[in-house]
Parts: sequence; C-alpha cells; structure tokens
Amino acid sequence: MSKLTTQKFGEKLKASKPKDVASYIINQAPEAHPILKELRKIIKSAVPKVEETISWNAPFYKYHGMLAGFAAYKRHVRFGIVGYVITSEDRKMLEQKGYTTLERGMQIKFDQKVPAAAIKQMLKAKAKINEKREH
Repeated sequence: MSKLTTQKFGEKLKASKPKDVASYIINQAPEAHPILKELRKIIKSAVPKVEETISWNAPFYKYHGMLAGFAAYKRHVRFGIVGYVITSEDRKMLEQKGYTTLERGMQIKFDQKVPAAAIKQMLKAKAKINEKREH
C-alpha cells in the first residue's frame, strides 16, 4: 500500500518545482489564486517588456535587472520590489488601508483587494531606476 501525502493549506507542493509562473500559481492554495493572477497581470501591464522567470521556486520578473516577485504563504501573498524601498508616503497609505508593509514589499491577505494602483506606481518607479542603471 502506498502512502498518500496531503498538502497543508498554503504549503507549496513538494512533488514538483514550478517550471513557469502558471504552474506556480496552480500549485498554490485556491484562496491565493485570484491574488497571484492579479499580481501577474498588474506586473505585465505596468512594465510590458518584463521577463517572467522562476527564482528560488517563486515568480520573479526582470526588466533591465531584477524588478519584482511574489510568493504565496499560508494566509497571504507577499509581493516585493527587488532593491526598492517603499516610500514613507506609500507605506503610510498602504498601512492605513490595512496592509502589512515590509521594507521592500507588502503582504496581501486572501480577503484583501490587491492595491493595483500603488503596485503599478512602485513597479514603474523601479523600472525607471533599472533603465537608468543600464545607461
């Protein structure tokens, strides 16, 4: 008789490493899917020439260097901008709306709306920094 393995809520499937962002999203808890899909869409629309990749078993995006990434956890999705510190104004605004902020990102709980406008603004700012660094 073979052993059956079960996935705890929010844990990544151990059987396979994601080969692309779509497979990463599918392998996460169903509660995380809407947020993950929306973040993916926001990133691609904010920086149309972004390159999608998997790094450290999670989705990352490159545009003239590392840009941003996200990952699903037990009760939230973490979104971060690589090498970009969130401004105090953005941090205050996000925290007033109930988001947990981190130095370079934020947590979006499964019952929260994705703050699309703020995320797009941060992505575009980081994309400009990356472009300037290459010249």
